[in-house]
Amino acid sequence: MSAETRTRTPYVLARAEVRAVDRVSPNFVRVTFGGIDLDEFGTPGDVYDARIKLVFPPASGILPDLDRDTDDWWGSYLAVPEEERGSMRTYSVRSLDVADAGTEVVVDFVLHLAPGLTGPASLWASAASVGDELWMVGPRRGREDRSGIEYAPGSASSVMLVGDETAAPAIARILEDAPRDLRGLAFIEIPTAEDILPIDAPEGVEVHWLPRGDAAHGLRLIPTVLDCLGDTGHSEIVVQDAEGEEMVWETPIYSGSGEEVSASEDGTDRYFWIAGESGVVTTLRRHLVKDLGIDRSQVAFMGYWRRGVAMRG
Repeated sequence: MSAETRTRTPYVLARAEVRAVDRVSPNFVRVTFGGIDLDEFGTPGDVYDARIKLVFPPASGILPDLDRDTDDWWGSYLAVPEEERGSMRTYSVRSLDVADAGTEVVVDFVLHLAPGLTGPASLWASAASVGDELWMVGPRRGREDRSGIEYAPGSASSVMLVGDETAAPAIARILEDAPRDLRGLAFIEIPTAEDILPIDAPEGVEVHWLPRGDAAHGLRLIPTVLDCLGDTGHSEIVVQDAEGEEMVWETPIYSGSGEEVSASEDGTDRYFWIAGESGVVTTLRRHLVKDLGIDRSQVAFMGYWRRGVAMRG
């Protein structure tokens, strides 16, 4: 890493322009972004589940002016009057493509358009067209601190990746960036069978798509994962209600609830990465850690969203 890269802010604040919009399935729209601000954005080949921030225009449709040269992009955003700053949401990168013509960032948006589930990101993505702009915040190229990446299997010999449609882009990127000799399983719950999308997974990883149809959120995913792990004693799955609680965010090195985290002295043979609706993730956490006795240091549990709650930031 050069001295210049070390001293610059770890984040890039980029004004990104829509280059293409593709409705890849009934519930996913794929948006390709470009622009000269993205030339220092991201770490190609080492993206995994890195989180990025997207700032959508307010009701006026006018994207706020933010200071791209400041180290405090968050302060620059907050300095804009609330009615003019638009909405910020967190997303994963589906792909990061670098070519002579410049860098393109691809984001898959889930279209939560049902009454009570629609938010500013879904509304923006459902109407996005070439030439539209938004702000994008993500890691600066050339840095080694892996900003925003939680996927960290360490020396585990196999992995299990679990998530709903909101986690599908991160799971896909993890598998496409992973070593080709990776072994494991991936379980992805999606609204319909038409939402199954191609993933270039390593040969040793089995990817299972679980269309839920009319079933409640998580009721295809949870029993399938538990059955796979040998927990056949569950008679009826009840998704834990996370209302009023902070969204679960527990990794092998961090606990959002303040729980003491310590590495397992026995080493880990399998690594678990679980993300999606917070109540579903919390329910899986309880079964894996309390019922199955899986060491906390082997699992990352991440609530990406919460049913019935408009997420911010």
